[in-house]
This record gives sequence, structure tokens and C-alpha cells, in this order.
Amino acid sequence: MNKTIRSWMVLAVAVCLASAVSFAQSGGEATYKAKCAMCHGPTGTPSAGMASAMGIKAASDPAIKALTVDQIIAAITSGKGKMKPIAGLTDAQIKDVAAFYKGLK
Repeated sequence: MNKTIRSWMVLAVAVCLASAVSFAQSGGEATYKAKCAMCHGPTGTPSAGMASAMGIKAASDPAIKALTVDQIIAAITSGKGKMKPIAGLTDAQIKDVAAFYKGLK
């Protein structure tokens, strides 16, 4: 019986830790990693090949820094340049990912 209780306690701690890790990541960050990072780079800096092929600027570029969250939202929903609109996101996810991208350095 003691072994069973210990096993359940270890399982409970593992589940709690896994939940804490997932909550530590903001919704915007999770959406960015799932939908944006493959082109814009994990930290907002695209690879050299992607930057030249698609005309993507780094999040730190002054032209990108000048964009408002509303302009970023418009790019996500309507597309911009070679970027197609991103489908399958809720309004809340779009707002969160735009705010996250705006905060990248």
C-alpha cells in the first residue's frame, strides 16, 4: 500500500510540473511557435534564406518596430507581401500573437 501511495504522489507531482510548464508559456508565444516561427524565426529573426526568399524582416528592424499591434493583426488576418493570411486562429489568438511579436527584440 505504501508503494502505491508513493507512486500516485510521484504521478501527481509530474502532472503538476507539466501543467506549470505549459502555463508558463503565454498563449501568444505558443501560437507564434506553432504558426509563425517557421518563417519568422524562433526569436523573430528569420533565416537568411527565408529573409531573402520571402522578404521577411527581423522583428528588431526599425520598419517592423514601427508597426502597431493593429497593423500586425491586419497582416496576420489579411496577409502582407508574400505572406498569406493565417487561417485557423481565433481573434484572441491573433491579438495575443500580435502582441507577442510586437514585444520581440
